[in-house]
Amino acid sequence: MKTFYLSFFLLALAFSAAAQSSYVQLSTSKGNIIVVLYDETPKHRDNFLKAIRTGTFRDQEFNRVIKGFVSQGGELDETILDREKLHPEVPLQRIAAEIRPQFFHKKGALGAGRNDNPEKSSYLDQIYLVEGKKQTDAALDLIEKKTGRHFSAAQRDTYKTIGGTPGLDGDYTIFGEVVSGLSVAEAINAVPAGVNDRPRSPVTFKLHILSKKEIKALAH
Repeated sequence: MKTFYLSFFLLALAFSAAAQSSYVQLSTSKGNIIVVLYDETPKHRDNFLKAIRTGTFRDQEFNRVIKGFVSQGGELDETILDREKLHPEVPLQRIAAEIRPQFFHKKGALGAGRNDNPEKSSYLDQIYLVEGKKQTDAALDLIEKKTGRHFSAAQRDTYKTIGGTPGLDGDYTIFGEVVSGLSVAEAINAVPAGVNDRPRSPVTFKLHILSKKEIKALAH
């Protein structure tokens, strides 16, 4: 199984390196993770890169870890919403949804958090990594029946062999995926958590945008 995962992510890396332009390294207290950002979700890609350059994500934590579901990092919902209530005169800052059918909540996907708004627009500074679990055809059939959405054969195969959280598809923007360090993401999702799913011991991370030279080195 480890060989399968390695082969899959090496193939993903090779494909992504040819098609995508932006990569980011998360240097976490559990190890390093590299994610590729999709050019097909330019608003989320550019916002994330801008937030890194301006220091918005400096010295952040994975502050909500739900085992077998997702690991969330950045600013918490409560903090964002409380700040907005204090300043109702300031227009809400969100990123317009970029939900693309080809990008779904497979294990290792990078998503943007949001509150319950009808436009499904995202927060500027909250991300999550999908952990999820392996799905069955019956479970996927039930989601299709409840939501009216359709999983392609390729998506079904991915959800059944690698896993993910298909119930989130169509509701949150996926704008990247892990191409290196999946085991680190797994370790983060496995940490003991307490009240409000906050890790009992802080899991911190710093972000670094890879240079063209660093991206080229990934493919070798």
